[in-house]
Amino acid sequence: MTAVAGTGGLPAAAAKRIDGWALVWAGVFAFCLVCFLLRSQFPWLVAYPKEWVPPIDSVLNDGMRQVVDWFKFIFRALSWLLEFPMLWLRGLLHWLPWPAVVLSATAMAHAAGGRRLAWFTALSLLYMVVTGYWDESMVTLALVGIAVPLSASIGLFLGLWGAHSARVRRVLEPVLDVMQTVPTFSYLTPLILFLGYGPVVGLVASVIFAIPPMVRNVMISVASVAPNITEAGQMAGCSNRQLTWWVQVPAAMPGIMLGLNQCIMAALSMVIIAATIGGFADIGWEVISTLRKAEFGQSLLAGIVIALLAMMLDRIGHGFSRRAGETKLPVEGPIWRRHPYITFALVALVASLLLQLVIPAFNDWPEGWVIRPAKPLNEMVDWIVVNLGGALDAIKNAALFFYMLPLRIGLVNSVRANYWGFDMSPTVAAVYVAILVAIAALAWRKWGWRGLVPVVIMGGLYYFGTSGTPWPAFMAVVIALSVGAGGWRLGIFAFLAMGFMLIGGAWLPAMWSIYLMIGSVGLSFMIGTTLGIWAASNDRVSTVLRPINDTLQTMPQFVYLIPIIMLFKIGDFSALLAIMSYAIVPAIRYTEHGLRSVPGHVIEAAHMIGCTERQILWQVRLPIALPQIMLGLNQTIMLGITMLVIAALVGTRDLGQMVFGSMTSANFGMGVIAGGSIALMAMLSDRVFQALSAKQARRLGVTI
Repeated sequence: MTAVAGTGGLPAAAAKRIDGWALVWAGVFAFCLVCFLLRSQFPWLVAYPKEWVPPIDSVLNDGMRQVVDWFKFIFRALSWLLEFPMLWLRGLLHWLPWPAVVLSATAMAHAAGGRRLAWFTALSLLYMVVTGYWDESMVTLALVGIAVPLSASIGLFLGLWGAHSARVRRVLEPVLDVMQTVPTFSYLTPLILFLGYGPVVGLVASVIFAIPPMVRNVMISVASVAPNITEAGQMAGCSNRQLTWWVQVPAAMPGIMLGLNQCIMAALSMVIIAATIGGFADIGWEVISTLRKAEFGQSLLAGIVIALLAMMLDRIGHGFSRRAGETKLPVEGPIWRRHPYITFALVALVASLLLQLVIPAFNDWPEGWVIRPAKPLNEMVDWIVVNLGGALDAIKNAALFFYMLPLRIGLVNSVRANYWGFDMSPTVAAVYVAILVAIAALAWRKWGWRGLVPVVIMGGLYYFGTSGTPWPAFMAVVIALSVGAGGWRLGIFAFLAMGFMLIGGAWLPAMWSIYLMIGSVGLSFMIGTTLGIWAASNDRVSTVLRPINDTLQTMPQFVYLIPIIMLFKIGDFSALLAIMSYAIVPAIRYTEHGLRSVPGHVIEAAHMIGCTERQILWQVRLPIALPQIMLGLNQTIMLGITMLVIAALVGTRDLGQMVFGSMTSANFGMGVIAGGSIALMAMLSDRVFQALSAKQARRLGVTI
């Protein structure tokens, strides 16, 4: 290996990697070093002084009080208008005999996905009957049944408007970004002020939260309609309205139906989250109330109902979206042949109404027939705690003291003899620095400064912790990353986003959130990519992982908390596991998809030059799949951020806890600051990783 003159004897490959950005990062790290050296002399470099924080929350609260005083009567009238159909639908579902609902839903499932989905739907609904959760489940379905048509109608109108107007689309895009990244609990705080407590708050929040996926899918689907289809409609003399509703909407129906499916799932998720404010006896409130009372058996049984509802609605929606584009020949004959599923549902309804007069169990499932294995489940939890509690505590403590605490407060503050076997000393610090320098040198040799930078950043964070890092240094690193990924506009956005957190008084909670995100997303990504690589090379593993991924993606967020709290109680470790469980799926799926999408002729060429399977994986398939894998990392981060507020239910002290606290205290200003900070974190992360993925794709000449 030859060296290049003027580069200190560096290898030629490394010398070629030296460019202007290497000098920029050298300046950034020099600035960070100065900040760390001066942090003892100037404590404000680490802890942003409270007296420097303007009273933004007070101003926002005062403004919101004025708005509430002016417009409360309008929102209370809206509340009354929405409450009427919701109560009517709830009453109808409670009045209908449960066999009629079960058989009608089974018929719908059969129409959407065939026999297997019909059996799954029937057994899921029967579980709700025999476990005694039928009434609570119908309350939840009533809320979803009102929220989805409202959000779908609004989303369809906005999506069509955006698809036909570039100016409207430019306005909608950032609004949708904010709506999809602002934490779900943040919707509840202003709605409580306007509407008061009760089920209408959950309904309105569900409508708002479920609109963005519908709008995006409609815009993309209508804009993707083949030009020749649109031209054919124009040549046939269609007006703009006819062209939209008779040509473009039918052609875009598969994508619109997919948006409707996502709309249903978003509404269901939000309805359950809204149950945390109380006021209506739905299945979400059943989970929350039993979880707070540490009745884990009851909470798990109710959580299974939520998971079954989510999977049932998701699969039925997916089934109809797949069949939306199918061309069906008209069926001739009597009405029951032309509409067999509707006929079956009507016959089931009439038969159930008649049979309930003879068999009372067809109306109300007898209490004596209810099967609730909560006691055995609670006894099982007690057995696990008694017999395996020591092992569980050892796992939790090891993760906390050797992994999580260093990320939060740094090795310099967390290394203690009673946990590590030695105290932090100059010798220990020197050994750590030597190890870090060795890893950095290897990264430099392999990838140049692009490998060196992340090693130095993560090494510094692990030593000083997110809460011990000076905020100017942290901002400088993030701004440099943003500029390097997406240019100066993204760098300015990063500066403004972090400035908002700083002057809003949310910097320390933001650092706690980032510590949780680094800890959970890092593990999720490593485990997920490993499983994705395994699944890409083994069809049997892929077959096993696919239904597991489907289940994890369809379960509402706080269902993840139930088994974790049962085993590990509340705390940061439980939050880590909850975020990992929710965020791991994209890492698996994007890795497998990226590796399976590598062109066959590329792999054949590698075989022809004598590469082993390991060399093909590491030197051919993974580099080509890297843009897709980076998109998976981006989605893992996004899902982790959305889980932050749910993780606040297990006792974290981050931005999620601020959002949750703002809801319980109706503090609109604090909710805007905390929710806005989380939204800005999500948007910044999304833009950085999208830009990095696009750069890598251009470098490789592949499309993503």
